Amino acid sequence: MAHIRELDPGASPLDYFGSELRRQREAAGLKQGELGDVIFCTGSLIGQVETAHKVPTRDFAERLDAALMTGGAFSRLIGLVLRSQLPSWFQQYAEMEARATYICTYQAQMVYGLLQTEGYARAVLATGMQGSLDDLVAARMERQRILKRECPPLVLVVLDEAALHRPIGSRKIMRNQLAHLLGFLDQRWVRIQVLPFAAGEHASLIGAFNTLRFNDDPDLVYTEDLISGHMTANTETVREAALRYAALQGAALSVEDSAALITRVMEDSYGDRPGPD
Repeated sequence: MAHIRELDPGASPLDYFGSELRRQREAAGLKQGELGDVIFCTGSLIGQVETAHKVPTRDFAERLDAALMTGGAFSRLIGLVLRSQLPSWFQQYAEMEARATYICTYQAQMVYGLLQTEGYARAVLATGMQGSLDDLVAARMERQRILKRECPPLVLVVLDEAALHRPIGSRKIMRNQLAHLLGFLDQRWVRIQVLPFAAGEHASLIGAFNTLRFNDDPDLVYTEDLISGHMTANTETVREAALRYAALQGAALSVEDSAALITRVMEDSYGDRPGPD
């Protein structure tokens, strides 16, 4: 008889998902291959998820709910599973970001994670984070679901012009990323401003930072160093961040002029033309 790995459901969200999948599948009287046939995957994949050897996708979770008639249980759980794949030091920030009603961010080097395309995110994450690249990308895309909520947070972005010119991945990836930024122009709850090179020295030459605001909790300021991220609700830090962010907004181009600059860079630097990508 084949040995079946017993999971501890309390060990992690991934273990809990796997144990619940096995329990629900067996309750439905289905073998792994039979369930795989129903949701259009292999029985081997079912087994890998049940033993926490494979991180499920949101699509996989939604198909499980439909096949096993679980009332959306797996779809509700998948967010926790994917978030658990983020670096441990980032998980708390991701949880707070998902609860925030107001997010403002200054990004000096790259596009903010909530606004990244999948191709851009994959290229960025491939530069250093440990773990499965597919799982890290899926976790980053999962974070972006907060922008599609019925009541999304207000997201204010000041993006350094350097981020527009730095080629990440390929010319096609950059063109798609800049086009994606332009797609937010008509979205009421996302406002993107570009801080142009012409602004010269500015209020956050030291680097990027985010501020999160909540309905019932103190504001938080988040920064990162080479190794990890740091959150603080220190009143003076929050006040200083607000002052600096106001200065950045004042030095940045308007939303409309920012869109025009993004369009120019997209066409001039990443437009369709012959040559290696």
